[in-house]
Parts: sequence; C-alpha cells; structure tokens
Amino acid sequence: MDNTAKQIDARTIEFVRILPGPIEKIWAYLWDGDKRGEWFCSGTMPTKPGMSFEMHFKHSKLSPHQAAAPEKYIEMDKNGHTSRNVLLAYEPPHRLVFSFGPDPAESSEVEFRLTPEGDAKDNKIRLTLTHRKIADINTARNVSNGWHSHLAILQYKAEGKVPPAFWDVWRQTKDFYDKRYPE
Repeated sequence: MDNTAKQIDARTIEFVRILPGPIEKIWAYLWDGDKRGEWFCSGTMPTKPGMSFEMHFKHSKLSPHQAAAPEKYIEMDKNGHTSRNVLLAYEPPHRLVFSFGPDPAESSEVEFRLTPEGDAKDNKIRLTLTHRKIADINTARNVSNGWHSHLAILQYKAEGKVPPAFWDVWRQTKDFYDKRYPE
C-alpha cells in the first residue's frame, strides 16, 4: 500500500494507513489528548460538535530520538505551538472531524475515519485521513509532508515500536511532496 498522500482535488488530500487493532486502541490515539500527544499533538478534545478546543504541538516530544528542526521551524519546535480548533463530528470509534483553525467557515478541515480492514481475525484497522479546504498548493505540500510524518510516528506507536525523531521522518519526504504537487 502506498502511504503517501493522494491529492483528491486542488484543496483536498487523503492518506490511508492500515494499523493493528483493535479499533478502540486506534480511536484512543485520535481522540485522547495524551495518546494523541504521542504522535501528533496533545490537548483535551470535547465530545460535543461545535465546541472549541486547543491542540498543543511539541514535535521534540514525539520520540526519545532527537533531530534538529529545519530552519523555518526552529522557534516553533523550541517553544511549541498551540492551535485553536472546533470539533465538527464525534462518532466513536469510527469518525472524528475538526476544523484546523478557530473558525470552521475559514479554516481547513480534518476528518479521520476508522473501519475494519480485511478478515476480522487479522484485527487490522483502516485509518483514512482527509484534509479538506486547504488554502493553496504550497499549503497542500506542507500539510501533506506534516501528516505523512505524523502518521509514520502513529504507525510506529500503534505497532509498539519506538519511532525515529520526527524531523528525521519529515526530511525523508519533504522533497517528495514538493515534486508531487506541481504549480
């Protein structure tokens, strides 16, 4: 399976990952702030659509392995970053949607869907991440590389493995998305 983003249209990308179940374990990695903080960002998420919440990013905490941040991310990596978002859908353990910004009308939108994959005895879960309403091609490149890196860390965590440093993963695909989405 290709783990790279697929550009659905000019403003939408989609990733698919097959992860070890059960589905409740993967759901916890999406919704629970502490578990989500192991691969993406921490912060308490509400359960009622329409409610605001904060996500706290600190990439250096995603692995015991460390790598220097790229020049343009040094301050963010050093100080962390907080984003304000709005929960749009909460359907445990199958669907989670939130704005990637404080105003759903003006922000991009992230949707996670979890479905069983293959034979039930295999205990595999298909995670589909769709990021919609992306502002422009440069943002699509950046968002794709970021999600690719975060999902790689999630894959390691879900498999019970220690992930490499986030920025090492990020560097592996940086040029790929720059070339994949031409002007």
